[in-house]
Amino acid sequence: MPVDAEKEITKLWRNLHNAQAEVGKTYYRWRQAALEIAGPGAKPLEIGLKAAEIFGKDIGKSFLPRLNWLKGEEGFMMSLGRAFAGSWVADGAIATVEKGETPSEVIIKCTRDPWPSWAKEYGVPMEEVALCRERLFQSILEDVSVFFSISLKIEMLKAIPRGHGETVFKLYKAE
Repeated sequence: MPVDAEKEITKLWRNLHNAQAEVGKTYYRWRQAALEIAGPGAKPLEIGLKAAEIFGKDIGKSFLPRLNWLKGEEGFMMSLGRAFAGSWVADGAIATVEKGETPSEVIIKCTRDPWPSWAKEYGVPMEEVALCRERLFQSILEDVSVFFSISLKIEMLKAIPRGHGETVFKLYKAE
């Protein structure tokens, strides 16, 4: 029986997108459950930021085995930037990495991020989406900085949830 390659690829593509959507929606379902358990005095932004911090710490540990200094500082920073972009792409985003102005700086850009759409389904303010992404990325760097004994920083320059056409982060080695 012949295989219809186009049909199979379409099926796999749809399944990937469904799985990615479940990851994002599960995050917001968890947020909703935490708010309900915490009660009426709970602050949604604090809960979202704490979740982003927890997720970031866990993701940061998974980055460590793939990072090294064998290609020097610029190679290390590009590898780290690609790891950030890759984690975003795994969620369904379109993210790229570019060299920065110095060897110790890279720019991570996202032109399509599904998280704001998922957040809308759960009534989450867009500013919280932006702040949580930034906290997530900052938390990832904590263990990476300690492990490699370098001070790494990341800052959000633009954000899709804030109405910009893309989200842009500058990842750099702090002096």
